[in-house]
Amino acid sequence: MPNKLLSMRDAIAAYVYDGDSVAIEGFTAFICFAAGHEIIRQGRRNLTLIRMTPDLLYDQMIAAGVASRLVFSYLGNPGVGSLHCIRRAVEKSIPHPLELEEYSHYGLVARYLAGASNLPFYPLRSYAGSDLPSVNPRIRFIDDPYGCGPIAVVPAIHPDVAIVHAQRADAAGNTHLWGLVGMQKEVAFAAQRVIVVAEEIVDEAVIRADPNRTLIPGLIVDAVVCEPYGCHPSYVQGYYDRDGDAYLEWDPISRTQASTEVWLAEWVYGVADRAAYLKKLGPARLEKLRPAPALAAPVDYGAYA
Repeated sequence: MPNKLLSMRDAIAAYVYDGDSVAIEGFTAFICFAAGHEIIRQGRRNLTLIRMTPDLLYDQMIAAGVASRLVFSYLGNPGVGSLHCIRRAVEKSIPHPLELEEYSHYGLVARYLAGASNLPFYPLRSYAGSDLPSVNPRIRFIDDPYGCGPIAVVPAIHPDVAIVHAQRADAAGNTHLWGLVGMQKEVAFAAQRVIVVAEEIVDEAVIRADPNRTLIPGLIVDAVVCEPYGCHPSYVQGYYDRDGDAYLEWDPISRTQASTEVWLAEWVYGVADRAAYLKKLGPARLEKLRPAPALAAPVDYGAYA
């Protein structure tokens, strides 16, 4: 199997280009802040950012000027309030204008499903009575060919790049995921290029021993990055918990562009990589995020005698 291991710096340099559509997925968990920060450091511009529930990471990326468009379903600082950087970009064009394309959660799920399945569109009923079709011309209605009347459809989405985080992968990109996996698998299958970021790289035998956890096969993966704590302040099931303090701290920091840029200068531009970020964060803060063990029962897959 080919070895696809790269550093985060090299993976972003090789596979993320100006003008790309980029999906950094993860539904509350598995949000790869390390990848987003490296995109900022490398000065990418005019990106279309795609994501269910954009939160702090996309707020930071938009404040840094990397994006001109956001495709999303719900946005906010979860449990805290608004994303002030995105609001500034939309309302005041600071630091650049930002175009929005909004869906319901299931609307964006449907776009990923269509993309992953190589279908042109996906039908769904959740737009009956909704105002979203009036502001998003990509949500359309067609007649059900089986006679049940009009039904909403959304187009397939094929991001230029998908960046997905996981607990572990082998060097060829075969990837184990468990917990709240969101749309990680679907966005990987829908994308043109795929970067897998893992907490640890394991031998192929570890992956083969538990095939039901292999949600992303190496054959669709372009690069593999080993990045422990790559999702902080988000979380990775079984490895570290969500850093709620960071979400609370972001609210006052992000209320002005000036204070946001001070934070970016210190925590993104001012560190060379995720290892330097973690060193600056300090071991005491990381230790607070260590979860208690919650082991699953072992599984016997059986083997030919």
